[in-house]
Amino acid sequence: MPSSFDIRSSSYPNPTPLPRSFYEPSAALVAPKLLGHLLFRRTPEGEWAGGVIVETEAYLADDPACHGFRRKTPRNRSMYGPPGHAYVYFIYGNYFCFNAVCAPDRVAEAVLIRAIEPTFGEEWMRANRPVRERRERTAGPAKLCLALDIKRPHDGLDLCDVNSGLIIAHNADAKKFVHRHKPLITTTRIGISVAADLPLRFYLEQSQFVSKRSKPSGDA
Repeated sequence: MPSSFDIRSSSYPNPTPLPRSFYEPSAALVAPKLLGHLLFRRTPEGEWAGGVIVETEAYLADDPACHGFRRKTPRNRSMYGPPGHAYVYFIYGNYFCFNAVCAPDRVAEAVLIRAIEPTFGEEWMRANRPVRERRERTAGPAKLCLALDIKRPHDGLDLCDVNSGLIIAHNADAKKFVHRHKPLITTTRIGISVAADLPLRFYLEQSQFVSKRSKPSGDA
């Protein structure tokens, strides 16, 4: 497998969030394009921690597996807001998952970030999730939220505003990263009981931080 991301630092200077226009299309289009970009959370010490996105899942307005499929509720209200905001939800009574809201305002779609390669602020992430294997620290949606200490108060934050403290930043080397870890696999989603046959999960085959590999329904 290719070597890890080249940059090593405790913080990332002056990250530039992806623009709101990036999130305006359907989540099905945004999800694969997020691969190679950078999920960042500002630590209490004021530094950035996070890493490169290597696995995503799309959830669509007409998708029975989407939290916003039936109606707007207090839990999913962020999905109905403007694109480019965080949707953080609680699951299994113990874990949080982080999503990027997509599509126009009042259309409930989002991309679940399933895995990142931990690259910045690794000591801080290790303290939050002290597991032996580095790949296990952020190889899964609940795992990365534990490592980055993403919780309910982060729900609704503006991912396009660097001052929000939770952003997805542009990576100038995203295309190179994706190419180095190709192929980009398109396959079915994990842990759902409805619409399980839809090819809406995307990951980089050669990244060691992918949560789970499965038989692809197509490559890109």
